[in-house]
This record gives sequence, C-alpha cells and structure tokens, in this order.
Amino acid sequence: MNLKTVFLLVLLLTALLSFFVQAQEYMGRVVGVHDGDTITILDAGKRQIKVRLAEIDTPESRQPYGSRAKQELSRLVFGKTVTVKAQDTDRYGRTVGRVYADGLDVNAEMVRRGAAWVYRQYVKDQSLYTLENQARQDKAGLWGLPEAEQVPPWEWRHARRGSSTGGASIPTRREPLRQSTGQGFTCGGKTTCGQMSSCAEARFYLEQCGQSQVDRDKDGVPCESICR
Repeated sequence: MNLKTVFLLVLLLTALLSFFVQAQEYMGRVVGVHDGDTITILDAGKRQIKVRLAEIDTPESRQPYGSRAKQELSRLVFGKTVTVKAQDTDRYGRTVGRVYADGLDVNAEMVRRGAAWVYRQYVKDQSLYTLENQARQDKAGLWGLPEAEQVPPWEWRHARRGSSTGGASIPTRREPLRQSTGQGFTCGGKTTCGQMSSCAEARFYLEQCGQSQVDRDKDGVPCESICR
C-alpha cells in the first residue's frame, strides 16, 4: 500500500467518523450544570454524557455574569429530559451539540436572553447573530453590564493564559473594552456600510458584533466599497 492510498484511507475514515458524530442524537435527563455552556446528561442506559453547547460561549465563572449564565442554563434544563443533536467531539472528550428542552432550542435561547455570546470561531447558524444583536439592543443579560465588563469569554481566557506566562493582563472593569482590531471599536447601533468610518470598523462589526448586513454577498468581505 503506497503513501497516497494510506492518505486517502485516512481522509475517508475521518469523514466517516465526522458524519457518524454529527448524525448522533442523545436523549437524557440533565443531572449536572457545570457552567453556562456545559451540562451532563444521564441517558436511558445510565450512561453519563458531558455536553458542550455548540456555537455559543458564555462568561467564565470568574467573569462578570459567569454565575448568572450558569443560573440561566439551570433554569432552562436542570432535571429535564433533553435531546442533544451532536455536531462534534471536542478535545476534552465532550459531545458538542445543540440542546433541546421541551421543544426549545436552548443554545439559541441562551443567546436571546443575553446569557451567551455567539462563538465566532465555531458558529454555523447565522441566525444566532440576529438574536445576539437584539439582546445587545435590549441590554438583556450581560449586555446590561458596563461596557468594560462585556469581554468575550475567548478573549478573557486568552488574556488569562497570557497573564499566567507574564503576558497580557486579564481585562478588568476599569479597562475599556478593546476588541481584536486593537483600535478601540465597540459594538453600537451601526448597521449599514454608510455608517462605517473605515474598513477596519466594518470588519469589526462583521466579525465581533455579528452585523451580517455589512456583508450582503456573504463572501466574508464587508462593505466592499471601502474594503477593496
């Protein structure tokens, strides 16, 4: 068997495994809520399955609103029988998927309540951005906090790792929120390209604020009149 054949077989097995994971559904009673986006269910075979809610990210326990996010998830699912539509398995061995309780899409509901961010790196369902934008406008949940405390969990974790190695400090409420552009843009009420001051701001609104209106042809480039 030559190297090319081995490579093709590996690709085929990877694709089959991915399909198998995504096709799986689990049903069980929620016996544990670990934080705002992780639960444990007990299925009919008395098997415990740890589930990470897909496409969303909630504040860490040490972040502002971290404990509230956990409480919101507990209200939605604890003690209930839920259905998990698996999408993947993460590096910690958790099943990653959409969770449904009493017909409610729990992942989307957490975003709607302002208890979760849309997880930019892993989102597939673009409608979640609409829910997040509405929650921002309504100042629901974490969006009612001072702007300096509205730090995306993935940035907070990155800063915490940097702090442990002598790098960047963890954002605090006294620090202004600075998103990935490093230019001090913050999510506000802008929704059209005509309101953008630069290509950098347009990219910020698309990638960090979820304003998909600025990318009408869905090619990943916002406001092409200024982002050429």
